[in-house]
Amino acid sequence: MDTIKSSAEISQLFSSGKRIGTPYLTLIVRECANDAAQSDDRRHGPQGRVAFIAGKKLGNAVWRNRAKRRLRAVCHDLGGPWTGYDVIFLAKSPLCQASYSKVLKVCGDAVARLGSQGKRHQ
Repeated sequence: MDTIKSSAEISQLFSSGKRIGTPYLTLIVRECANDAAQSDDRRHGPQGRVAFIAGKKLGNAVWRNRAKRRLRAVCHDLGGPWTGYDVIFLAKSPLCQASYSKVLKVCGDAVARLGSQGKRHQ
């Protein structure tokens, strides 16, 4: 799974990405540009990338690590990363208290709204 590691790229996604909210997490999505002027997208290619964020204000290190493990599992089960999209999974506080099946269903509905569920990176 190719992840977004640069804080500059994450900041750019926060400012220009489309937000899809759920009770358990927020998806921040941006379509990868095929324009030659986009050096970062060209360097990483058209395959999709993901980032998993659990902020400090939501809990201690144990909670944040559990939330990120759950976000990675949700992304994997939904078929991510998605070709042509950069996606940030941003955890919300109820993520770890809800059942995994409920989180997966809600996130699956959010990905379906994105319209890219069938575009899986091979």
